[in-house]
Amino acid sequence: MSNKISLRSRALNILARQEISRSELARKLRPYVGENDDLEVLLNELAERHWQSDERYTEIYVNSKSRLHGNLRLQQSLQQKGIDPALIREHLPDRDEQIANAVAILHKKYRQAPFNLKEKHKQMQFLAYRGFSADIIHTALQQAWANDSLPDEDYY
Repeated sequence: MSNKISLRSRALNILARQEISRSELARKLRPYVGENDDLEVLLNELAERHWQSDERYTEIYVNSKSRLHGNLRLQQSLQQKGIDPALIREHLPDRDEQIANAVAILHKKYRQAPFNLKEKHKQMQFLAYRGFSADIIHTALQQAWANDSLPDEDYY
């Protein structure tokens, strides 16, 4: 009996520790593929048994990250992990949820309305870095500080 760990055992060890996309699992296993191993057959078996699921991974990823990041960033990250774009779109937060998340992020980071144009641009840039679209950023800024006493709109 060899001291080498089988490809299947490596895959199960990875899956036991974390939810992972099929593409990422394949990337992690590729260096250990031996001449008698068939990676695609193993990946198909794991998916058929529901031990690995891109849909489950996408759902968990979006649920854990959507309160911190906008859809643009979530989409980019998931595409880099090999998730199908149609599956990504299915699990992304809707517009209202994105706005609510952006408003919460603004309140946590800044605590008050922007007092000048430079400060407003700083807040907009912060949300853009987090992956929110221009439309979401504009709406979130309006809603976040709607109850505060803002200077005249012409000020901006």
